[in-house]
Amino acid sequence: MSALPVYRWRLAPEGLATFRQLRAMGLRPGGQPVVAQLERARRRRGPLVAFLYRVDRAAPVRPMTPARWAALGRANAARRVCPECGRDAGYRIPSSLGMCTPCAYPTTSAA
Repeated sequence: MSALPVYRWRLAPEGLATFRQLRAMGLRPGGQPVVAQLERARRRRGPLVAFLYRVDRAAPVRPMTPARWAALGRANAARRVCPECGRDAGYRIPSSLGMCTPCAYPTTSAA
């Protein structure tokens, strides 16, 4: 078992980037393994950890096709429909409630 090199916050060498940094550059890891780890200390909890990838081995982000845009639109529309009343709530239904606000709190919304 090999251990990953660990770098402190803002001290990673050039040529390594986190997933979000790659995405901001229009890149993705592209199946490459994690090469290092970045840690940021916190006061009362464990450190924040981010994985680092090599920028030179990153692949470009795949473009969105019309079919993928349509599938994304259908998925977002399905998240807006209340399973209880079947109406479009006009917002994404919270997973904590599992239904729209009028169905979750019928007595408070009737006033």
